[in-house]
Amino acid sequence: MVRPLGGLSVGQALAEFLRTPRYEIFPTDDVLDLVAAHVPKEVTLAVTASPRRGLPATVQLAARLSQLGYRAVPHLSARLIRDRAELGQILEALKAANIQNVFVIAGDAREPAGQFPDSMSLLEALPPDHGLTEIGVTGYPESHPFIHDDVTIQAMWDKRRLATYIVSNMSFDPATVKRWVERVRHRGVELPIHIGMAGVADPARLLRLSTKIGVADAARFLRGHPSWLARMFRPGGYEPGRFVSALLPELAQPDRRVGGLHVFTFNEIEPTERWRREMLTRLA
Repeated sequence: MVRPLGGLSVGQALAEFLRTPRYEIFPTDDVLDLVAAHVPKEVTLAVTASPRRGLPATVQLAARLSQLGYRAVPHLSARLIRDRAELGQILEALKAANIQNVFVIAGDAREPAGQFPDSMSLLEALPPDHGLTEIGVTGYPESHPFIHDDVTIQAMWDKRRLATYIVSNMSFDPATVKRWVERVRHRGVELPIHIGMAGVADPARLLRLSTKIGVADAARFLRGHPSWLARMFRPGGYEPGRFVSALLPELAQPDRRVGGLHVFTFNEIEPTERWRREMLTRLA
C-alpha cells in the first residue's frame, strides 16, 4: 500500500523531486553545448569552482547559462577570492547576468588567495546590497575528512542567519543521509536541504574527473570508502534510481524540509538527464 506523504503518494513525492533537480556541472570547453542539447530549462545548473580553472570560468559559464534561460548557481569559493573588492566585482557580474542564487563554499585551494579562509568569512563579507535572493552552504552527511561531525552541524547553525539553504555533500548511503537530516533538524537548523547524490557516471571516470577538475571532496570521499567504491564497480552497484527511491518515505515528510535533489553529474549530462526522464516516465 502506498503511504500518503503530505497529500502525495511515495511515487508522486519522488516525481516532484525529479521534476526540478539541480545538476552540478564543471566549467569545461564543451559543457555549454552539452547542456543546451540535453537539459530542459526546469533543471537548475550549479557551476563548480576549482583552483585549476579559477573563479572567472565559473562566473562566465553561469552568465552564459543565464543568458540561455537557465537558472544558474555559481559556486563562490572563498579561498579563490582575494578581498572585498574582488568579491564586489563578482557580485556586480552576477547582477548584470541576472543571477541571484549562489553556493558559498570554502573551496579546494590549499591556501587562501587573500582574506577569506572559509565560507563563513565570505558570507560575513557580503555587502548589505548584495542583490542575492538565495545563498547555499554545504552540509556533510558523511564525516568531513578534517572536521568533526558536531563542528560541521554547528557551522550550519552559525550560517543559518546568512544562508537560505543547504546542499549536502555527495553520499551513496540513503540511511546515512536520512539519519543526518534528522540530526540537523534536531539541532534546530531549519534551512531547506537539497540532497547531494551522484548521477549516472562511470566510477573510473568519476574518480578521474574528481581529481582532475578539482572536486576533491568526491575523490577523497570515494577513496575513504573502498567498500562502496567496490560496490560501484560491480554490475548493479550504485544506481541513482535506487538511491533516490530509498530516501523515501522519510525525506518526503514536510518536517524534514527537503528542498530537492542536487545531482553531481561529473559532466555526464546526457546519461544523467536520460535517467531522470526515464524515471519520470515510469513514475507517471
